[in-house]
Amino acid sequence: MRKIVFDIETSNVFQDVGKADPALLDLSVVSIHDSDTDKYTSYTQEELSNLWPIIEKADMLIGYNSDHFDIPLLNKYYSGDLTKIKSLDLLKEIKNSLGRRLKLDSVAEGTLNRRKIGHGLQATTWWKNGEVEKVKKYCEEDVRITKELYEYALKNGVLKYKDLGETREIKLDTKTWEEKEDGSITHTLPF
Repeated sequence: MRKIVFDIETSNVFQDVGKADPALLDLSVVSIHDSDTDKYTSYTQEELSNLWPIIEKADMLIGYNSDHFDIPLLNKYYSGDLTKIKSLDLLKEIKNSLGRRLKLDSVAEGTLNRRKIGHGLQATTWWKNGEVEKVKKYCEEDVRITKELYEYALKNGVLKYKDLGETREIKLDTKTWEEKEDGSITHTLPF
């Protein structure tokens, strides 16, 4: 099964566009981990044509808040429909089990005993300052964390998070996570 773990950074924020609709934002960088090559790569908006052939061969997209944020934003740039690819959103899985959303940083700290190297608003500022490599490094690190959380959950059936100084567990039903779905991305392209 070819899995693409991914994350997106934007060049603007919701207050710039006046509405909390991810599709109104502009992509600065998308970073991925491709399970077939075991490599991390990043793409700017101008380089997306190099990303599409990889995405089109994916059996599953994996992200954190990806169903609500990353996929709708990335779909804005794609001629097909990325929602047709099997997707696993770790935040959605957490919310379904725990009943509330958690920041990626909290889950990374609880599960992996490490923190993110920055936050999204910093990445927007770096982008505006022309620090593209810094944005790519930050985005790739979020992908690395998401990939490691996915693998941990798959192996252990739980993720952990910090809450009032205590580490707590979130039980997750991972039985169907790696089941391949029938179909192909080529069915999402317009004819």
